[in-house]
Amino acid sequence: MITGIIGKKLGTTQVFKEDGTLIPVTVIKAGPGVVLQKKSADKEGYNCLQIGFEGKRAHRVNKPLMGHFRKAGKGAFRYLREFSVADPAGFQLGDEITCGQVFQQGDIVDVTGTSKGKGFQGVVKRHGFGGGRATHGAELHRSPGSIGSSAYPSRVMKGKKMSGHMGDRRITTLNLEVVSVKADDHIMLIKGTIPGPRNGVVVIRKGIKAKK
Repeated sequence: MITGIIGKKLGTTQVFKEDGTLIPVTVIKAGPGVVLQKKSADKEGYNCLQIGFEGKRAHRVNKPLMGHFRKAGKGAFRYLREFSVADPAGFQLGDEITCGQVFQQGDIVDVTGTSKGKGFQGVVKRHGFGGGRATHGAELHRSPGSIGSSAYPSRVMKGKKMSGHMGDRRITTLNLEVVSVKADDHIMLIKGTIPGPRNGVVVIRKGIKAKK
């Protein structure tokens, strides 16, 4: 069976268990995905399926990519991802993959998304520095302070925490629990928060570090 699916983060809410326990969840529109290509160990060196998600107007796609989409006969797609599978021969081009086929309630999953971009930020916001004193004539309030030595090694060491671009990174959150799967509506409820803004594209895979 395929190990994951593409989805879109819709937002967050809360649900109650039967015993009254309140659980914060993230709502994801997971799939349906369409099989666009099969890759085998004999030809490509590994077994996987290329899945397409969210339709796109054909005139927005270049000719080589449209030729690739045309093999499946399901139109063009905005997002493409690959997922490992034990035997790709069991699938056909154009097959639809739904969240109900891949996941069920209680599964442990890893969710990958792109975090919110926050632009160029200083060290206080980016790394949580305390900053300088605010009184007694101090002139440096949110400065990082010293960033290296003068004589030796006479350079700034790699990895030094400094100002820079914050957010907009690919992040994977591990070992999240699937609270509910509504296959008919292509909706999944996952416990906790996941990376990215509302309507951000995420990849949901079976947990690689989940306890058996």
